Amino acid sequence: MTLATPATATPVDPPRRQPHALAKTRRAETLTGWGLVLPAFIGFVVFYAFPTLRAIEISFTDWNMLRAPKFVGLANYQALLHDGKFWNGMKLSLYYVLLNIPLQTVFGLFLAVAMDRLTRSLFVKSIVLLPYLLSNVLVALIWLWMLDPLLGSVNHLITSVGLDRQPFFGGVDQALLTVAGVNIWRHMGLIAMLFLAGLQNIPRHLYEAASLEGATEWQMFRRITLPLLRPVMVFVLVTSVTGSFQIFDTIAVTTNGGPLDSTRVIVHYIVQNAFSFYKMGYASAMSMTLCAVMLLYTVFQMRVMRANENDLA
Repeated sequence: MTLATPATATPVDPPRRQPHALAKTRRAETLTGWGLVLPAFIGFVVFYAFPTLRAIEISFTDWNMLRAPKFVGLANYQALLHDGKFWNGMKLSLYYVLLNIPLQTVFGLFLAVAMDRLTRSLFVKSIVLLPYLLSNVLVALIWLWMLDPLLGSVNHLITSVGLDRQPFFGGVDQALLTVAGVNIWRHMGLIAMLFLAGLQNIPRHLYEAASLEGATEWQMFRRITLPLLRPVMVFVLVTSVTGSFQIFDTIAVTTNGGPLDSTRVIVHYIVQNAFSFYKMGYASAMSMTLCAVMLLYTVFQMRVMRANENDLA
């Protein structure tokens, strides 16, 4: 009796795409990519690139917005070198940054660590982020009313415990401190959310291994958390510092640069020159100088903190 030999299955090659079909797919993917990028690119050109180039052009002119611009070369840049109010505005802006950024960063990091360890509640995150969701003008008006020297609820609380009323926004020595405090309160939640996102990307086994080796909470925070939060820290510091140098709306609502120019930071002085004194060319020159300073700071900060490196890699 002869046994039948089972038929061996012949492997079948998967169907290959025809070259024209592959090219068509790639073309469709390219068009889709451009379709997604194009709105952002148009927005960048219209709202960032063109205004920046226009401001650079205006900075070399004498223009009061009522007549045609007159080219003056570097005269505006030479003038700001001898403008004491410009340098005072830069000094006040730097002082505001030194008041604002350290406390804002520390409080935000503390909140993030507390939420990461104690709760993942969406409600708690919403409450923490709520001040940032309010407009700057609304926040400034709320605190202007609360800190009013005569009718404000904060001064009412201070006097109820036997202390003297405080001028807050009305005091030469307190005005910029108060503005910094208001903006720390407003932005602290956003900073916390950024740090929290970074904390949740740190592998938990690193903490478990460190705990088994007898590391304390402070040692784990210093040796694990802070180094691995470096990319987030770079982003927070760069955006916070540049944003703090651009502080304007809170000051415009609460102090308008006063009292006695104690809060006339550089952006307030630029806006004042542009729209109160109609010195658009000079205001543009100051804006370009501030932009150059911020660009140099950003490059320096990113190089010092090695923003392009990842310790988890």
